[in-house]
Amino acid sequence: MEVIPGDIQAFAEKYTSPEADLLYRLHRETYLKVDQPHMLSGHVQGVFLSMVSHMLRPRRILEIGTYTGYSAICLAQGLTDDGMLHTIDVNEELEDMAARYIAEAGLTAKITQHIGKAAGIIPQLNETFDLVFIDADKAGYIGYYDMVWEKLRPGGFMLADNVLYHGEVVLPETEQSNNAKAMVRFVEKAVADERAETLLLTLRDGVLLIRKK
Repeated sequence: MEVIPGDIQAFAEKYTSPEADLLYRLHRETYLKVDQPHMLSGHVQGVFLSMVSHMLRPRRILEIGTYTGYSAICLAQGLTDDGMLHTIDVNEELEDMAARYIAEAGLTAKITQHIGKAAGIIPQLNETFDLVFIDADKAGYIGYYDMVWEKLRPGGFMLADNVLYHGEVVLPETEQSNNAKAMVRFVEKAVADERAETLLLTLRDGVLLIRKK
């Protein structure tokens, strides 16, 4: 199911600041060489992530789900001068590709890559985060939310990607995939959390914006 009609998406791209050349090349290489390239954040969402980062001027960012590094590069653009982004991915085969583009973007000193299961890495990070971006295995979102909450500063923000899951979340439950069901459970948990404020954005495949009160 198409969440955003193609002509509307094209219109949005037309009136969004152009994709930087480096990000365009990363986008293209991902689609040419990597499995499931639709997992890439892409142009419009990348500009959104960059703008959120510029608005917040975070000192510490946590990203769960590096993939090929597109979103990490976008998020890192608004970091403070002493800022650091920690990004986690389980797929070691993509580590070098992401590192290559991160280096070309001049962000090696600001982005720390972690390879392994996020559930094992997050507890080892002795940081307080201003911004968290979750874009990993959908069944894990609730666990990541709980794991990260105490590491997110009061007033900090969390972004969770793919919460509309190709539009499947509005289908009858019997017609939803397991990932769509996981997204419904996740957004229901977040909106019921009295410690949080939520806004579900119909951007791309759906982004849930959460503010820690």
